[in-house]
Amino acid sequence: MWLPSKEKKEPLYQQIIEHLIQQIQIGELLPGDTLLAERKLADRYHVNRSTVVRALDELSSIGWIERKHGSGTIVSENPPSARHIPTPLICLLGRSHFQEDYYTTAIKEQLKDPQTLDFFTGDLPLDLIPDFEFPAISWEHLITEEKKVTASGYEPLKQYIRKKLIEEMALPSKNQEVLITSGSTQGMILLLQNLLKPGDCVATEDPSFLFSLPIFAPLGIELVGIKQDEEGISCRELEKNILQKRIKLLYLNPNYQNPTSQTISLSRRRELIELCKKYEIPIIEDDVFADFDFTTPLPTLKQLAPEQVIYLGSFSKLFSSRIKIGWIYASDPLIKRLTLTKQQTEQETELFPQLLATSVLTANDYPMKHLQLRNQLMQRRDYFVEGMESLKEFWSYKAIQGGLYYWVTWRGGPLSRTQWGLFLEENLAVAPSFLFGRDSQHFRLNYTRLNEENRMLFFEKMKKITDILEQQKKER
Repeated sequence: MWLPSKEKKEPLYQQIIEHLIQQIQIGELLPGDTLLAERKLADRYHVNRSTVVRALDELSSIGWIERKHGSGTIVSENPPSARHIPTPLICLLGRSHFQEDYYTTAIKEQLKDPQTLDFFTGDLPLDLIPDFEFPAISWEHLITEEKKVTASGYEPLKQYIRKKLIEEMALPSKNQEVLITSGSTQGMILLLQNLLKPGDCVATEDPSFLFSLPIFAPLGIELVGIKQDEEGISCRELEKNILQKRIKLLYLNPNYQNPTSQTISLSRRRELIELCKKYEIPIIEDDVFADFDFTTPLPTLKQLAPEQVIYLGSFSKLFSSRIKIGWIYASDPLIKRLTLTKQQTEQETELFPQLLATSVLTANDYPMKHLQLRNQLMQRRDYFVEGMESLKEFWSYKAIQGGLYYWVTWRGGPLSRTQWGLFLEENLAVAPSFLFGRDSQHFRLNYTRLNEENRMLFFEKMKKITDILEQQKKER
């Protein structure tokens, strides 16, 4: 049985905090479970009752547990992200410190093994990234092009993006400007810094990749997850949280959402806009998968409500995550504020990746290469659908018409951390749902990494894991 140690540098109460958080993370303690009484916990850990009380007080203050009069202490139904584990100093300050979930750490370590099948990484595999041709760039040319860089970005790239948004995507042009960023995450940080203050809340879909980002706690901002139904994020739940919490901003991934690949219906988009207008809440629309649509896209939120919506885009998924190019398309006054913040905080976007992006996007063969990529993605989507046919009794998923991911559900209910370890044992890297939210019944799979060479092996491993899970279910 685990016990805190006086030999360690960490105080005993802090060791108990981290132990209980780990128990919640691995599924030994589930939401709604009741903890032992304080005296019994003290006896179990061989410590004074005051040590246990301090540990529970800290856990309660940061949201891992709830102390209910007459009902004892229970595990919170809505715990913080599993990646926010407190350290002694931060506990004293009432703040949380980003620490990567140990399952993610294990996956990253395993990805170093060339035998591992990687469906965890969220980007396109190298074999699908189009063979873009880059012109030779002399030092003289670089110096010349540098003169075209303003505080808001490289002007030829800004012009290309603006033209694409207005002419191809029918976004509004009046009083709207572009700001180039180093990926969409930098854009998100700039918006948080300018639109919110400590104590404010950002609402987003549950599950969401935002729960894996360490950008909210340092700013004193709370991330609130809103459940989704068949049409997207629930307006009823959103309004309930708007009234109960200090929701000041709504972040949405409306097309092929990461990680679920959910697309918000047109009627739900209009409903969300009306709700946010009612409470004067700006919407951040992250349309990072706009270039990966296999069908006619729905109108963007920005189209439907130009003044209400701030539009984010990125080329990082298309080019590779190492070429960090994103943008914000918003009202001219807001872009000016964001640009000033970017300058003051020295969050510079390098010229070279902007030059590369401009060269690729304006090349005559870019439309053809983009079409070829789309056809390859559809082929790999079909590989997945064909292979999953034999496993549909055990795993479910929704059809997709774009994006990079499938959200796969185990029909047998939530899986423990130990059961998710089966994937690691098989050198099969996927992203379990507990990395994005509160449940553990699903996983995100980057289907674009399924090719002719590895698909048979992938389904063999899936079959083996499925057989073990089924046997365990029968033995319960």
